[in-house]
Amino acid sequence: MSDKKFLDNLGSRSAFKVGLLSGIGVMFIIGFFVVAGLLMQTKTAADNNGDTNTNTDPTDNNVSGEMTLQDITKDDWVRGDSKADISIIEFSDIDCPFCSRFHDTMNQVLAEYDDDIKWAYRHFPLPQLHPEAPKKAEAAECVGELGGNDKFWSFLDKLFANKTALADLGSVASSVGVDANAFQSCLDSGKYTDKIQEQSKEAANAGRVGCPRGVGTPFSVIVSGDTKIPICGALPYEQITAQLDSLLK
Repeated sequence: MSDKKFLDNLGSRSAFKVGLLSGIGVMFIIGFFVVAGLLMQTKTAADNNGDTNTNTDPTDNNVSGEMTLQDITKDDWVRGDSKADISIIEFSDIDCPFCSRFHDTMNQVLAEYDDDIKWAYRHFPLPQLHPEAPKKAEAAECVGELGGNDKFWSFLDKLFANKTALADLGSVASSVGVDANAFQSCLDSGKYTDKIQEQSKEAANAGRVGCPRGVGTPFSVIVSGDTKIPICGALPYEQITAQLDSLLK
């Protein structure tokens, strides 16, 4: 029996009920898809807000407590005024795209506040996300050992500026003035593996305290006396300088 004949055989009241129920059903289906779409948009926006400036450690568990950091020593790689009262200690992953962005930001900050801050770089490679990052961190240490502070930073600048394969690290080291053979010998020795792991552990512990959304890379801390201000992710220049200006008043 066709739909038309079916409706013709119904009384007016029954036909009205059928029409009403059909309309409610259609509105329910439309409403379901509208709500589902809004929920997806909300989730996407939240994901974008949370993940556009950091690579999050998938093993992270946020905890509360006092943030502990090792003082800057002669063993750290430092840019800026070594006698400055304000320090920015950065923990970073050479293969992290957000770290590359933040590296540019920090160079901009340093150019503006070169007499007021010192910037110390420490390693926090996330091998779960970037399997080659730990070895690249070791490579930077080898360049620093062989060429000193300035060549360490020159090497780091180049690795952040361009994605570099492990096989090409020797060429980059040579381009900043480090002997390629001595560099390769140092890298093959694995002598800096423990240092990288120790700095990564320090970063993870401090970041779990300082970052409510969880620790990731880059993770940095502005240190001024007993004041420690965490920088969770690749925050823009304006947010970093606002914190510095408040400390310099």
